[in-house]
Amino acid sequence: MKYIGAHVSAAGGVFNAPKNAHDIGANAFALFTKNQRRWEAKALDENTIRKFKAACLRYNISEKNILPHDSYLINLGHPEKEALIKSRMAFLDEMQRCEQLGLSLLNFHPGSHLKKISEQDCLKRIAESINLALQQTSSVSAIIENTAGQGTNLGYRFEHLANIIEQVDDKKRVGVCIDTCHTFTSGYDLRGKNATETTFKAFSNIVGFEYLRAMHINDSKVPFASRVDRHAPLGGGEIGWPCFEYIMKDKRFDNIPLILETTDETLWPAEIEQLNHWSSTN
Repeated sequence: MKYIGAHVSAAGGVFNAPKNAHDIGANAFALFTKNQRRWEAKALDENTIRKFKAACLRYNISEKNILPHDSYLINLGHPEKEALIKSRMAFLDEMQRCEQLGLSLLNFHPGSHLKKISEQDCLKRIAESINLALQQTSSVSAIIENTAGQGTNLGYRFEHLANIIEQVDDKKRVGVCIDTCHTFTSGYDLRGKNATETTFKAFSNIVGFEYLRAMHINDSKVPFASRVDRHAPLGGGEIGWPCFEYIMKDKRFDNIPLILETTDETLWPAEIEQLNHWSSTN
């Protein structure tokens, strides 16, 4: 079964996110559990936690299909010691917030070398950061999102993802979130069924579908291999509809959260409806 949703607002409290997802016809969703552009956050209180869990039950959305995203400020591969420690502490806090809410996934961008250390050293630091967080938590998996390769961000090659996973001690608690826009703009073609099939064959060979735990379903505003991160509505960008039809009809993408981060929120209900249509006809 396909679980399709969007990155919805948690304004007013995380307990509002499940209803926001339900209102657009979603059976999955993503959210920030805190302000994504600030380091510090108010601790989750028992009432907030209770209301969030109750709302998930009310709208019949399983924790397995909820994909929290960490703060954009965190860089788990930071080349400078003080900033790396700060990022690691913030990431651990994000993991612990997920545990408090009863969630099992935390999606994050791997990190950037900032032209101060080598790619290999940065990838090693990212893996070490993940290991430290996993050692101090018990139920949340670290889900690495592939990137567009903008600036000095790593994670834009499938080999980067495989390298990080190889260095993570607990393989059962690490996985990957593939963003279709990032995949396309980083240099893996998704234009049409054949190109999409070739790209996911490469993913299977290099990383392995056993590590695919979530997806971000986005079209791209910018051209192929441009290494720029600009999302677009489905079918309204450079990728086009055939890629998304392929994903919906392929059972390898079943039973994971498939999350829209497309740029026009008013289109989310229609996009979800179209994706569900293809899923139901496979």
